[in-house]
Amino acid sequence: MALIKQKIVPHLWFATEAKEAARFYCSVFPDSKVLSITKLHDTPTGECDVVSFSLSGQSFMAISAGPLFKFNESISFIVNCDTQEEINHYWEQLSAVPEAEQCGWLKDRYGLSWQIVPTVLDEMMQDEDPEKVARITEAFLKMKKFDLAALHAAYNKK
Repeated sequence: MALIKQKIVPHLWFATEAKEAARFYCSVFPDSKVLSITKLHDTPTGECDVVSFSLSGQSFMAISAGPLFKFNESISFIVNCDTQEEINHYWEQLSAVPEAEQCGWLKDRYGLSWQIVPTVLDEMMQDEDPEKVARITEAFLKMKKFDLAALHAAYNKK
């Protein structure tokens, strides 16, 4: 059994899909694996699976503990991407609710929200030129999936 050594670990509550979700996420992200699965008996919600897994070196835990809680957009995971191909890959793998897509945000088949973001966007948004920041903001507010070429064009427009 692998032990998680990370100080802060996101913990995800699923109705019944913790093992399925962990395996799915591990298939999407490189350098990822399920570390352990433990079944708890006689909990207030019955039997629960507790899953420890790692996504690209980030530790997570998940539990299948009944439908008491649902994910919502107040919590999301940011995936920083260096290329349009990387953005496309994560978008295609994770997006399952087209009506939830907006400004790089998507919702997966389990209801978890993700932000698929070009790494360069943070640098662009920190630019000292307010006109560049305004152009980039105007451009990305119209997007569902980020278009890296369109963001660069807005940023570099004279």
